[in-house]
Amino acid sequence: MIAKKFEDLIFWQKARELTKLVYSHSKTGTFQKDFGLKDQIRRASVSIMANIAEGFGRGGNKEFIQFLFVVKGSLAETQSHLHVALDQEYIDNAKFKVGYDKADEITRLINAFILSIEKGDKKGFKNIS
Repeated sequence: MIAKKFEDLIFWQKARELTKLVYSHSKTGTFQKDFGLKDQIRRASVSIMANIAEGFGRGGNKEFIQFLFVVKGSLAETQSHLHVALDQEYIDNAKFKVGYDKADEITRLINAFILSIEKGDKKGFKNIS
């Protein structure tokens, strides 16, 4: 399937799931009262989705790949914030693992996508030049 819009990209769909998870966890208990961490982790997760969409919208492989590297940074940032939430006992080990693993999955999907673009594979992206 060729992606005609950013919502078609599986890693954007997974990023949306991660963002839902982050918002769900950060709006309950003592987590919701830690305004700094709550704001940071939410911004990082939203940035993942936004940068995928913006990079896709730019229309060229080189720019899209640059945005995907920014996305990988936001994924790592989200994982780091999940560690803080775990250490502060805002989330339990199970919630931490689900979020952390989702971020890892997105990173792997993006890495594979970047590799396919760099190798000239035209599957999955409408703007191959």
